[in-house]
Amino acid sequence: MPRLIHLNGPSGIGKSTIALSYAERHPGVLDLDTDRVVCLIGGWRDTFFQTFRAAQLLALAMAETHLRTGHDVVMPQLATRVADVEPFETAARQCGAEYREILLTAPKPVACARFAGRAAGGDATTRGVDDVVNELGGAAVVERIHDQLAAYLPLRPGCLVVPTGGRTPEQTYADVVALVDGVSAR
Repeated sequence: MPRLIHLNGPSGIGKSTIALSYAERHPGVLDLDTDRVVCLIGGWRDTFFQTFRAAQLLALAMAETHLRTGHDVVMPQLATRVADVEPFETAARQCGAEYREILLTAPKPVACARFAGRAAGGDATTRGVDDVVNELGGAAVVERIHDQLAAYLPLRPGCLVVPTGGRTPEQTYADVVALVDGVSAR
């Protein structure tokens, strides 16, 4: 059964890094990073939030198409509202796929430091999205996201949690794979 693996968590926590590693090590998996999709739409920096909504719809269609081929999708995407993930859950179910949400988390200071580090040296895509986050308040935005995720998590009883503080990307990747394969749970 194909799976839609949703890697959730604050900006800069490692979602895209883990998704890329997962796709590289699992042939046929689509690494569906909405931050990359949004950058494909002209003028996205000027109308980020409107463009991001269009990118989410495109990502949903891409996920459905790929799941229907019988292949997994790994989607690194911040979501702090149930309404933002329900369409992906529904799409997975309608495609005969399993939806698995994994929240990557770390203490606020660690999450803020990771975001700052990525914002200072990320690739063209992350720099553009990080610029938007920085324009909105940078570390203060990451702190708000952290709080929003703490309020969101109790609403998502099926969401599995991977603490990333003090762990290398490889250790985090191993924890994610274990959860995807059903070895352990929250």
